[in-house]
Amino acid sequence: MTDWPRRALERLAMGEPAALVTLLAVEGSTPREAGTKMVVWADGQSGTIGGGNLEHRASDQARRMLAAGEAARYAIQDYPLGPFLAQCCGGRVRLMIERLDQRDVGWLGEAERYGRANEPFAIRSRIEGEALVKAVGAVDGGGEAHAVSIGGHKAPARGERPAAGCEIVERSAPVRPVVLLFGAGHVGRAIHRALEPLPFRLFWSDCREEMAEVPGVAVLPPDAQAEIAGDGAAYTLVLTHDHALDYALVSAALAGDGDGYLGLIGSRTKAARFFSRLRAGGFSEAQLARLTCPIGIPQLKDKAPEIIAVSVAADLLLRLQASRCVVRDALEESAPHHD
Repeated sequence: MTDWPRRALERLAMGEPAALVTLLAVEGSTPREAGTKMVVWADGQSGTIGGGNLEHRASDQARRMLAAGEAARYAIQDYPLGPFLAQCCGGRVRLMIERLDQRDVGWLGEAERYGRANEPFAIRSRIEGEALVKAVGAVDGGGEAHAVSIGGHKAPARGERPAAGCEIVERSAPVRPVVLLFGAGHVGRAIHRALEPLPFRLFWSDCREEMAEVPGVAVLPPDAQAEIAGDGAAYTLVLTHDHALDYALVSAALAGDGDGYLGLIGSRTKAARFFSRLRAGGFSEAQLARLTCPIGIPQLKDKAPEIIAVSVAADLLLRLQASRCVVRDALEESAPHHD
């Protein structure tokens, strides 16, 4: 869930207090990762920490805190999932529940601003008595490898709970990589629907004027589209209505400075013709290695737009996961080790 600050601010703007539930630490098999959040209010919630008994108990505790008013500002609770909640995954989580009111608008607004700008940030929560003193600030792509840390160490899921004087540092979710999606036909629309709730930032365009009626599409002339393709992005998907335009966009992307994923919709016959033409056009084998055609997971061969969309979304998520594993491993190797 990346829009939790906005959801919390919406409730506060309505004059209704809300509670923020955060998984501070996880151990073993758990339904969600450390740093996962959900917003709870009297008769609803946004986001999930994994469902099941864990979420039911956490939501109930959050609503009890809200009903108590000023009597409670935060609570830290440990949940062994097997013996306490009868959940078969058997792991252990430590979560924090915070009561939000008008005093929290400032730091929530900062978090929302960073999220909207797709910039990494950290939330620092210092425990002072019965209250949490919050601060939000920018962080670079490096630094601590852990989503939640205390005193520079990964937040533990067992043992002594954070107490007065402790500072809990939460790093925001990783920056969402950009996906350039060219084409707003049936497949383009299905892919857009599939990718929209996922951890990507979408830029969707088409050159046909009639596509201006499709919500979210930027109608641009082919030369403007080619310029954008040439600027590069983490992921580029080319699936226009016109093979000549497909070729122009693929050529612009390969000739540009980017080195991200480049996918072209099409059959193996189309792929063979495009690769042959691109080679004749002077593109090297190293450049052509960037191009994937057909797109999606090879095992899914159905040509229905919705199935193509699922296949493409799964492929991009696998690539994203692999890239983040590389970054995470590098961060863990560079982090200081303590005996």
